Amino acid sequence: MKFLSTVFLFLLSSFIFGQTTFIHCGKLIDTKNGKVMKNMTIRTEGNKILSVDQGFTSAKTDDDIVINLQNKTVLPGLIDMHVHLELESNPKSYLEKFTINQTDIALHSTVFAKSTLMAGFTTVRDVGGSGVNIALRNAINQGYVEGPRIYTSGKSLASTGGHADPTNGMRKEIMGDPGPAEGVVNGLEDAKKAVRQRYKNGADLIKITATGGVLSMAKNGQNPQFTLEEIKMICETAKDYNMHVAAHAHGDEGMQRAILGGVKTIEHGTLMSEKTMEMMKQYNVYYVPTITAGKEVSEKAKLKGYYPDIIVPKAIEIGPKIQATFEKAYKKGVKIAFGTDAGVFSHGLNGKEFGYMVEVGMSEIHAIQSATVVNAALLNNDLIGSIEKGNYADIIAVNEDPTEHIKTLENVVFVMKNGVIYKD
Repeated sequence: MKFLSTVFLFLLSSFIFGQTTFIHCGKLIDTKNGKVMKNMTIRTEGNKILSVDQGFTSAKTDDDIVINLQNKTVLPGLIDMHVHLELESNPKSYLEKFTINQTDIALHSTVFAKSTLMAGFTTVRDVGGSGVNIALRNAINQGYVEGPRIYTSGKSLASTGGHADPTNGMRKEIMGDPGPAEGVVNGLEDAKKAVRQRYKNGADLIKITATGGVLSMAKNGQNPQFTLEEIKMICETAKDYNMHVAAHAHGDEGMQRAILGGVKTIEHGTLMSEKTMEMMKQYNVYYVPTITAGKEVSEKAKLKGYYPDIIVPKAIEIGPKIQATFEKAYKKGVKIAFGTDAGVFSHGLNGKEFGYMVEVGMSEIHAIQSATVVNAALLNNDLIGSIEKGNYADIIAVNEDPTEHIKTLENVVFVMKNGVIYKD
């Protein structure tokens, strides 16, 4: 209740009494033009930016607020295109499928959402859960929970036995035969129905598992798991409902089918060939690398008992390869959309991805743009990703200039989302 009261009073004073906030920025990153500007003032009122001005502008009335970030670098709220806010990896994760309830998942997700926001990520794309992620999005939008702005796929779509089949690894007598309502697709009619069910449930986009995966209870982590025709039907139906399609994919054949089928993003892309990279450029498909997840999974696989035995060889083989694939794709000119797969590792550590991207050749400003203007364009939302007049007041600050010291983005010290200060 305290949080709700604080937000309500802040917004009430801003909208009714015209209270203006003046943010004095020592440095300000212009993400649209890739420039760093010095000694700037951002004026906000309500949830929007009123202006961005040169110099440190003084407050106009006694009711106005001045925030001194003159020794910080300020940039727009960051955007992560691949998170799972319902879960967080731990040695009991697979057992918990049978021991925790939807209400437990919902309460846990509120903690993960807050950690994400406090790390400076004011917008995320949640690409797969049980459906709690839809309720979480709504609760955040309604002011009940602190967290980022969420675009969610609800439950991911899989084929029977595929990476997102929710019954993988269960005893035969409880495995059953899940279908479109549970996100399992076999054939064209299932494909249409599964997309329409996600729309009915309240999803913003569609996520498919185009190949096997590392952490699913199945032997193969890279085989294609949908036909081209099924993917085309999913993408065509999603388009009817103004939703784009994200495709989890490790194996090359599954990626090529996904690209030809009409997906908008390839997630992970571990075994991507140069031919597939050229196809992504040709079909305007974005690559969401999730390097952090690859590294974290391969390290966890070395801990005895952390993962079930069937997962360990996949994690050790696939995890370490993502960074090298990213390096090749970036240098080849594939569009890079920042995404981490947080949930596979601890939420709030999303900023580590920047360092891994820069480590293999991406410039600091391009890494920052991938998590701001690039992702905003991918989400078709021109009110986020940059600090300019009329945009949402999603504003963060760090101690150093990330165009010179990229790892400073792992320690965000100021967070404003929609004009409300959550971390100062």
